[in-house]
Amino acid sequence: MNSKQIQQMKTGPGFIAALDQSGGSTPKALKAYGVDADRYSNDEEMFDLVHNMRVRIMTNDEFCQPRILGAILFEGTMQRHVKGQPTSEYLWSEKHILPFLKIDVGLADEQNGVQCMKPIGNLVARLQEAKGLQVFGTKMRSVIKSPNETGIKAVSEQQFDYAQQICDQGLVPIVEPEIDINSEDKNGCEEILIRNLVAGLDSLSDEARIVFKLTLPEQTNFYERFNSHPKVLRVAALSGGYSQKESNRRLTANRGMIASFSRALTEELREQQSDDQFSNALDSAIAGIATASSQ
Repeated sequence: MNSKQIQQMKTGPGFIAALDQSGGSTPKALKAYGVDADRYSNDEEMFDLVHNMRVRIMTNDEFCQPRILGAILFEGTMQRHVKGQPTSEYLWSEKHILPFLKIDVGLADEQNGVQCMKPIGNLVARLQEAKGLQVFGTKMRSVIKSPNETGIKAVSEQQFDYAQQICDQGLVPIVEPEIDINSEDKNGCEEILIRNLVAGLDSLSDEARIVFKLTLPEQTNFYERFNSHPKVLRVAALSGGYSQKESNRRLTANRGMIASFSRALTEELREQQSDDQFSNALDSAIAGIATASSQ
């Protein structure tokens, strides 16, 4: 991490591409891409296939600055190579795209209407490995399903506790307490969460810098206050299952928010497409998301 990267994250154009599907979500991502489960017989073959998909995206001429600001990688993607370089080094050195590492290891069982993260083991060692591969920051996801004060407080406190540890190692954490878009009271969840986010920021050291990744809110500009917070470099939005069209519509309405989309980025991409068809579909997705991120 350096001042140039910090400034790029804070003021640069574009959005954060989420290319971090892991074990649980990879089969679904591959199926959407046109790769059925009969194409692989174990996890290694499955991850090779999804890496091929990601390489096809990352090496495409449309996947570049200024429309792509950063990219979130699964750990196995970071440890694999693109054109002879570790993936994260390729993104920064060749495309000047800020690499982030998905650092969480999945969700714990639901309790008090939320799913906190499972404990993250070997955190310092993993962060040091990431720094050695030119990774700029990390990402960690929890899920909120109902407006439970106790549960949302637990999610927030866990996120900020890890965030401080990550900042102490010289990386920028993406704090992602996702609110399930199918929650029966999504607005109620947001009201409780925002109070906890304010308290969490207060708990961080003065030197800490983070990125928020938050579900697109029901109330327009609900998270706008964080755009000018000294500890927040950027406020990003997750699509959370909304379609690309609906995600872009909601994002456009929220000033200062940029996208950090996964499914909404790749929903029109297929393995069977010719190179031209693939490039056109990727260009269309990137253009729409970048435009929605530029308000």
